[in-house]
Amino acid sequence: MTAQVAIAELLEPLRAEPASAAALFDIDGTLAPIVRHASDANVPEPTRQRLIELAKRYGLVACVSGRAAAVARQMVSIGSMSYLGNHGSELLRAGTTEALVDPEVARWNGRICAFADTIDTIELRQARVRREDKGPIVAFHWRGAPDEAAALEAIEEIEAAARRGGFETRRGRKVMEVQPPVPFDKGRGIRWLLRDASPQTGVYVGDDLTDVDAFAGLRDVLGDGAVCVGVRSDETPEELVAAADAMVDGTGGVIALLGELLR
Repeated sequence: MTAQVAIAELLEPLRAEPASAAALFDIDGTLAPIVRHASDANVPEPTRQRLIELAKRYGLVACVSGRAAAVARQMVSIGSMSYLGNHGSELLRAGTTEALVDPEVARWNGRICAFADTIDTIELRQARVRREDKGPIVAFHWRGAPDEAAALEAIEEIEAAARRGGFETRRGRKVMEVQPPVPFDKGRGIRWLLRDASPQTGVYVGDDLTDVDAFAGLRDVLGDGAVCVGVRSDETPEELVAAADAMVDGTGGVIALLGELLR
């Protein structure tokens, strides 16, 4: 059995009853290729067109991102989809203009920003470690740093300082985030998103460690109706492969998967 045949078989229950199915996608590394600077990332037009068709056919289509929900919507530019932002702590439903924010997370905005201001030094920028403010989360990216060892040393110092300050930290692909000490992740966000939608089946597609939480959330809600697909790259975490029902190769594989959902 080829990988593509396996994907087709896994998705068959969703295709059979699309109105009662959910299709959920990570953005960076899944719908959009990973780029050196996160601000330069974009969803290719062929992918967008398939997402538009998917939103017309399926009961719920959403993106689940580490980016702020409004930024995720701006990046994908499809208003008929919902967006879970900041690892599930924000929910921007299809057709609405204002994101709902977990109040326990939102109250940490000021303290997170103040911490980032103290840590964002000239030396850090010289090491090509880039800061990204996302409200209650601040991210530090080091993709493309000329001296990756020095950049990682700086990241480890930030992590230690954040923990001393009472914050949590999370790593992804060449990024480390400082977060409030409040339980939230993509899985919790998916439970929130699906609470009123009540789909019978669903698929989640993602490429990073945070997407393992999303797999768990989807399975918690849908049980055997959940399909969890990982996106393979040269940075694929072993945990993602172990947790996935199937793997596809890169963003090209995701485009093919979208085609299977629309077949």
